Amino acid sequence: MLDAEVLTAPPAAPARPLRLVGGWLWRVLCWTLILLLGAVLAAAVLVPRLAGATTYTVLTGSMGRAHPPGSLIVVRPVDPAEIRLGQVVTYQLRSGEPTVVTHRVVASRQLDGERAFVTQGDVNAEPDAELVRAVQVRGVVWYTLPWLGYVNNLLTGSVRLVVVQLGALALAGYAVVMFVGALRDRRGSGVRARPRRAR
Repeated sequence: MLDAEVLTAPPAAPARPLRLVGGWLWRVLCWTLILLLGAVLAAAVLVPRLAGATTYTVLTGSMGRAHPPGSLIVVRPVDPAEIRLGQVVTYQLRSGEPTVVTHRVVASRQLDGERAFVTQGDVNAEPDAELVRAVQVRGVVWYTLPWLGYVNNLLTGSVRLVVVQLGALALAGYAVVMFVGALRDRRGSGVRARPRRAR
């Protein structure tokens, strides 16, 4: 009588709940970190560039908790006619010069037939001494990213571009590695059959 091969499954290995849970938590943590870093990178670089906004680093504490020192503020261009009381604006101290200030609009006035703004820092006792003309306004503060201003000051010009590109590539590469590893683990966890001879 000819031998025949019968495929039988090996006995199931005892479950290891702690190891399974630990692996699952590690994946969740890694994916959460990837998504968080990706969101920060998008908010600090991609969104401002697409929206035509400009980023500035807050250097002083005149805006208190709203925009503390070290924050990265994203300033969106706006028609001065649309600026409302209570909005935070970034403006040039002198028109055409790079030095800017970010304060809240507390009043509106007419100056030489044009609209001008009275501004004040949130923690300052008095409004700013000079009116802000519409031509000085760079835009209104769209949103703030805490602590990223310090990084923005360290990375300037081409160095910032290189770091951003490398960071994006690193995040994408790590995401691919995590995805491939998860697929391998899923395939490896399947039941493998082994042959048994029967007569």
